[in-house]
Amino acid sequence: MIENDLVDCMIALPGQLFYTTQIPVCLWFLTKNKKGNAEQGTKGREGETLFIDARQMGSMVSRTTKELTTDDIAEIARTYHAFRGETDSGMYEDKSGFCKSAPIEEIATNDYVLTPGRYVGAAELEDDGVLFETKMQELSQTLYQQMQEAEKLDTVIRQNLEVLGYGA
Repeated sequence: MIENDLVDCMIALPGQLFYTTQIPVCLWFLTKNKKGNAEQGTKGREGETLFIDARQMGSMVSRTTKELTTDDIAEIARTYHAFRGETDSGMYEDKSGFCKSAPIEEIATNDYVLTPGRYVGAAELEDDGVLFETKMQELSQTLYQQMQEAEKLDTVIRQNLEVLGYGA
């Protein structure tokens, strides 16, 4: 299927989207023709496959179920349509951690594995401008304060248990 250039797009979705299974799923978009079509306003995509990793999208609507928001769905659709070259969807560009257009040669180099996460990589982390040493010092102080508070709460809990007759 890959060498015959039939796989157009792979979209990894988050787990918990379906009531019958909690595992993540992957949508496969297949096509017989990746040639551009001026009438439909699409560009040629021969030898390329789009990978979208949407596993971090969505929000929990219950303890066990997640839903993609309208904005999430629109972002995925816009990315796919831009990849196809549809002019009203903007220009397509790879986004680290979200989407990548990979040539068949790169897919072959990865032993024909079609897992989007393998191609899109990790999302870029934003630098908050705080030095590691400074951040670690602040976090350590917060942790020690919380540990002191936990000791005080343990003492209060023990006292309350003794008053109720459940002391050790």
